[in-house]
Amino acid sequence: MINLINKIFGTSSSSSSSSSLSSSASASTSAASSDTDTTSDSIVGTWSSKANTVFTGPGFYDPVDELLIEPALPGISYSFTEDGYWEEAIYQVTSNPKNHSCAAAVLIFQHGTYTKDDNGTLTLTPFDIDGRQLLSQPCDDGGVSLYSRYNQTEVFKAYQVYVDGYHGRWRIDLIKSNGAYLQPLYLAFQPPQMLPTITMNPTASASATNSANKLVRREFGLDLSLSERIQRSLENRYKTNAIKKDSFNYTFWWWTSASLMGLGAALFVLT
Repeated sequence: MINLINKIFGTSSSSSSSSSLSSSASASTSAASSDTDTTSDSIVGTWSSKANTVFTGPGFYDPVDELLIEPALPGISYSFTEDGYWEEAIYQVTSNPKNHSCAAAVLIFQHGTYTKDDNGTLTLTPFDIDGRQLLSQPCDDGGVSLYSRYNQTEVFKAYQVYVDGYHGRWRIDLIKSNGAYLQPLYLAFQPPQMLPTITMNPTASASATNSANKLVRREFGLDLSLSERIQRSLENRYKTNAIKKDSFNYTFWWWTSASLMGLGAALFVLT
């Protein structure tokens, strides 16, 4: 009888132990699956800061008129493709504690190629002739902002991609070389929203002669006729109050041509 009781309890204990191990293994598998669902190594997509007003792409920079278009609120945005291209859009405002009307603002556009090293380092190398910067210092520049080329390689020693526990959105943390974290960026578009991944405004020493590049440039409106450029300039008036001062003023010559045609028509009728 005692042996029978021992056998019963022994079997029960063994069964309980086996059940416990099975539950533990199941929990571990579930936890591993959960971690996989909330973390990633992929950076592909368009990422934007919390304000969700700054995005890479044609809404921030017009490569035809070379205009930087000011968003509603400051912020930053980065985009990455699967095949190694990147783009950034930055709109930053720096307050002046002595005079609140003297806040400085800067708009920056860059794009180029990136590499990911085995140690986790992310290196962003720009197309050096395509970057643009618009700097506004209203109390120092007489109301005329400084527009210039911009070329700055960026290196992040690490990055983290995961689902933000509070917002429930995919988030990327970019960690600078000095260990400081860039402000959190959240996934906004996938696939990314970007301008063409080619040199869009080549100089004489860096011309886009590749036939494939020419097709892309035409498709995205980078090689326009005179009338098309004039139309583009007129459309941009409703997007930004910035004015591009070029050596060739398309708008001026369009109105001049129209006036001369009208004058010619009037003289023809009168004679």
